[in-house]
Amino acid sequence: MQPSAIESSALSEPDEHITISFGQRVRENLGYLAWLQAVVATLGSLYFSEIKGFPPCNLCWYQRILMYPLVLILTVGIIRRDPAMRWYGLPLSIGGWLVASYHCLLTYGVISAELAPCSAGVSCLARWINWYGFITIPLLAWVAFSVITVALLFAKPAKELDHE
Repeated sequence: MQPSAIESSALSEPDEHITISFGQRVRENLGYLAWLQAVVATLGSLYFSEIKGFPPCNLCWYQRILMYPLVLILTVGIIRRDPAMRWYGLPLSIGGWLVASYHCLLTYGVISAELAPCSAGVSCLARWINWYGFITIPLLAWVAFSVITVALLFAKPAKELDHE
């Protein structure tokens, strides 16, 4: 049984309204993704230090200082439906991304170990985990800051999407 001409044209042409609505829905909810990533990263860092007993190095402390407040800032932004939430979170996430990038480059030997800021105490070059031969704690932090930064850059509250 063949569909009628009206049915086949409806099946072959995507409904533009549904596509736009889906895109708007995704952009409206990217703040939740950023918040969830910040929570997972915070809990993960606490797990590695408090449960597994891996002491954080200096660069890890700087990344924690930039990650932990993101949980609270994004929580308040989501609760208040603050369209400026991304502007409060981006400086911390971009700063964390820069520190995590530097830490990864040190860990993987792209930057000389002589430039490591961890001269006393725990080495910034220590690989407490090395999953699949390349996944380290600095890489996990880099991914977390990357996800948060991209989510905040593309997040648009419903109020802003209505004006587009």
